[in-house]
Amino acid sequence: MIAVIGASGRSGATLCRALNQPFRAVVRDAAKWAGLGIAAPYAVADLHDEAALRAALAGASTIISCAHARHAAAILAAAPPGARFVFMGSTRRHSRWPDAHGDGVRAGEAAFLASGRAGYMLHPTMIYGAEGEDNVQRLAALMRRLPILPLPGGGTALVQPIHQADVTRSLIAAAARTNSTPEVIIIAGPEALAYRDFCAAVARAAGIAPRAVLPLPAALLMAASPLTRALPFLPRIGADEIRRLTEDKAFDITAMRETLGVNPLPLAEGLARTFC
Repeated sequence: MIAVIGASGRSGATLCRALNQPFRAVVRDAAKWAGLGIAAPYAVADLHDEAALRAALAGASTIISCAHARHAAAILAAAPPGARFVFMGSTRRHSRWPDAHGDGVRAGEAAFLASGRAGYMLHPTMIYGAEGEDNVQRLAALMRRLPILPLPGGGTALVQPIHQADVTRSLIAAAARTNSTPEVIIIAGPEALAYRDFCAAVARAAGIAPRAVLPLPAALLMAASPLTRALPFLPRIGADEIRRLTEDKAFDITAMRETLGVNPLPLAEGLARTFC
């Protein structure tokens, strides 16, 4: 039996709708789970409550966690002895800019690898296309309001976003494999491209003309970012988001293709699905 932790979140709910075998959802909020209309048994457990989590995972042979990877140690401790695992991490663990999110992913990965338990931790790049996800929609909204797009360094840093459908396919493929050791795999789109080219692709998919790019120093944009809270016609953009736009996020996805057997959607196709 499969247990899906974080089943009422974006990635978790999408996974639950795609699973074609029995599973038990593990959620914190029963009302939120009921509101999704997914016909499956569920258990309520807070990931900080070991007894409740142990009861929720009882009898599970495979545990897929779509919760933040910082909870990996708690999940490993509460799981049945013979269970296999699929954890969702994040490529934020590779960022040179320390933050709580990336630190939590690194800690979860370390706990998983040290456990010796069988399974995978998948590190996705930026996910787009999920129900309720709004990162590309926020970007399109910004371009609708601005004739020129100010980007740190001109938007030359590389990104490699992945569509939610490919995240789901990767989770299911990882759950179906029978490796005997803990392994870490990066999952991403088929190729990296400059952020400015990503913005142009989003604009075309949203039915608007790609915006001219105005190169600006990242420090200036970070200093101005609080203004987005005061200007209602602009989506909120944090200084940390701007800073992350200055580092390349390009990754080798050979293991995604060869180990999981998942060939990700081209960006144009994924954006067409998102905006249609």
